[in-house]
Amino acid sequence: MIALDANGADNGAATVAAGGRESGVPVTIFGPQAEIPAPHDDVVDAPVAITNDDEPARAVRARPDSSLVQATKAVKEGRAQAVVSAGPTGALMASATLHLKRMKGVHRPAAAVLLPVPGSPTLLLDSGANLDVRTDYLVQFAYMGSVFMEAVHGVARPRVGLLSNGHEPKKGVPQVVEANERLAAGPLNFVGNVEGGDIVSGELDVVVTDGFTGNVALKAVEGTAKMVGSIVRRAARSSPPAALGGLLMSRKLGQLRHELSQDNVGGGIMLGLRGVTVAAHGSASATGIANAVRLAQRAVDERMIERTEAALRDAGALRTSEPAISLAGTDD
Repeated sequence: MIALDANGADNGAATVAAGGRESGVPVTIFGPQAEIPAPHDDVVDAPVAITNDDEPARAVRARPDSSLVQATKAVKEGRAQAVVSAGPTGALMASATLHLKRMKGVHRPAAAVLLPVPGSPTLLLDSGANLDVRTDYLVQFAYMGSVFMEAVHGVARPRVGLLSNGHEPKKGVPQVVEANERLAAGPLNFVGNVEGGDIVSGELDVVVTDGFTGNVALKAVEGTAKMVGSIVRRAARSSPPAALGGLLMSRKLGQLRHELSQDNVGGGIMLGLRGVTVAAHGSASATGIANAVRLAQRAVDERMIERTEAALRDAGALRTSEPAISLAGTDD
């Protein structure tokens, strides 16, 4: 059973509910029942929402009756196996960190997003949860991302790159240089430092960086994908010969649009938590929501949490002490 938060999505609660029901996965929908078409036997009426205008951690604590918090608590209490939301990412991370907790020994959870790279989707983390990182964070992100791609997407020996301003091992800020040294000495299939242009090359399975850089890279890739789609459509309509060519290539162009679509990816996943947590794209269609729910179920079925913890433990990448962590810095 997947707990699906129906509030906060750009296309409304009805679209989220439709996606959950189309997924083929059992869901419990937490949201405004008045906005969700019948039947309502899979709906928990939860009209209170957390929005992008709210400070994430404060709103999560102040609104225990919100749909997002109720959905997260369903996982905590064993009534659901995972939580999916298309609402504010920062609030989802705050709610999951507060109620599901970090995996023991993990410094910070990371928001991981599959980039729509045709033929070879690439996992980018962190994509916005941790703006400032230490070396230990980057090392853990690399292991968490590698296990996710292997466990959930069936990638054998995922190729892991560390985003920097040059391929040389000594390029980058001190945290990146040190992380490079530690990852190169570990068991991962670490290819070394990579640059921005390598992200969409199709030659990487995991790209590791801090949340600020990752979020900028994510938005740049998404914007480029939309621009490419728009350019292709305009070119296919520019003249009668082009229109004929577009007609002949319609199947290939349709496949390209599908591969570049965020709906095809489904959503990002919060790695390093004790429960499976998926952030669907805010503007997702019903298809995108359905794919996000399926992604959450695959993570559950493939025991991603347990496998991630084992990989971090075997690599000696888990911390040995657990100082308190504040949610005040969690951002959307």
